[in-house]
Amino acid sequence: MTNYFSSMLLSVPLLDLGVSITSIGRGLLGMVVLVAIGFLFSQDRKAINWKLIGIGLLIQLVLAIGILKISWIQTGFDVVGQGFVKLISFTDFGTDFLFSSFVTGSSEAAVISFAFRILPTIVFFSALTSLLYYIGLLQKVVYVFAWIMKKTMRLSGAESLAAAGNIFLGQTESPFLIKPYLDKMTKSEIMCLMTGGMATIAGGVLAAYIGFLGGEDPAEQVLFAKHLLAASVMSAPAAVVAAKLLVPEKEEFNESMEISKEKMGANVLEAVANGTSDGVKLAVNVGAMLLVFTAFVYMGNWILSDLIGGPTGLNDIIASNTGYDGLSFQFLVGYTFAPIAWLMGVPSGDIFLVGQLLGEKTILNEFYAYKTLGEMKFSGLFESEKSMIMATYILCGFSNFASIGIQIGGIGTLIPNRKGLLSKLGLRALLGGTLACLFTAVLVGMFLG
Repeated sequence: MTNYFSSMLLSVPLLDLGVSITSIGRGLLGMVVLVAIGFLFSQDRKAINWKLIGIGLLIQLVLAIGILKISWIQTGFDVVGQGFVKLISFTDFGTDFLFSSFVTGSSEAAVISFAFRILPTIVFFSALTSLLYYIGLLQKVVYVFAWIMKKTMRLSGAESLAAAGNIFLGQTESPFLIKPYLDKMTKSEIMCLMTGGMATIAGGVLAAYIGFLGGEDPAEQVLFAKHLLAASVMSAPAAVVAAKLLVPEKEEFNESMEISKEKMGANVLEAVANGTSDGVKLAVNVGAMLLVFTAFVYMGNWILSDLIGGPTGLNDIIASNTGYDGLSFQFLVGYTFAPIAWLMGVPSGDIFLVGQLLGEKTILNEFYAYKTLGEMKFSGLFESEKSMIMATYILCGFSNFASIGIQIGGIGTLIPNRKGLLSKLGLRALLGGTLACLFTAVLVGMFLG
């Protein structure tokens, strides 16, 4: 299998890749550092299956080259991206119906409103996902991805299905695909399930991120839809790599691969209704989290800047020597995570911006970070488009501290007798999900030039 992928790589004309030695070198350095971090925090370094790690990274490399450098694959992702943008546009009709004026028939105020333009896409895509799950189409697509990973990476059936399911479903929905297996999964399989949930995003929020980054421009929406879809696909094998580095498999596992037949409703209408209800809960939760986190960040910045930075003179020092106005949360996380951004190959002029985004995603959540990325993009703060694209991949996952509790609560309801194991693996899953997103961003960065 390794020889097969190697021959695929060799069949791509090297002269057509359009990459620099510097870009490749920075990428390789970043990849070595990330693997070393996984090795350092591994529960059993001697048990690591390096062949699996190598094949997983090779799959990512093939995907990166295909998505960024091979025209017919690029066209395929563009078509799918256009499909997502078209689906998003359908949400606008429902939004206009609810919020347009009875007097003027227009909804100008809603056009620029996050609550009226972004959150409704979550509700619609949640309902659509539920419908696709009910009719069985989603399971068939998941099965194809799972079969490929099982055959190439020699995974168990359950973790292959979970890893593939996370491409389309959220971190608490994907486990339903393998509900019959959950109670008997090995520790390493559970780790793979949790890491996959942290490393990928759900279809519903994917639409919201497209709105964040693409704005009202259809071409920009298609561009970022393509990259967000690519990030979801590439991070699935990356999550397996990270999970198997941190918690290597040492037990016998079940190789059978059957998707749970459990439906999301008794009929089509109930499935759509259930998806809509779940989407409303998620949208309200997202809106509330952004409201609260934004308020807390501003409160924290007031304490840091007005109560500490001003009296001590730190504000003036920071403003004179950095791109920040003074002591703030953004300054602290930007400089803390900037070395990681540099190691990954982010252009030097943007490492503090990308470091800030990585910090916001990990400490707060990816929604807040994508909101910031959108603001940075439209404000023209990035010196290089490469930095902006790499940031899109870095943020494309649920790897934040809040997700530990979400997974313990969500997966724990399906296997209450294993909540202790979920709790023990929580921090490692967060690290694994973060590493997976960084693996993906590094490989993409190598071929962005």
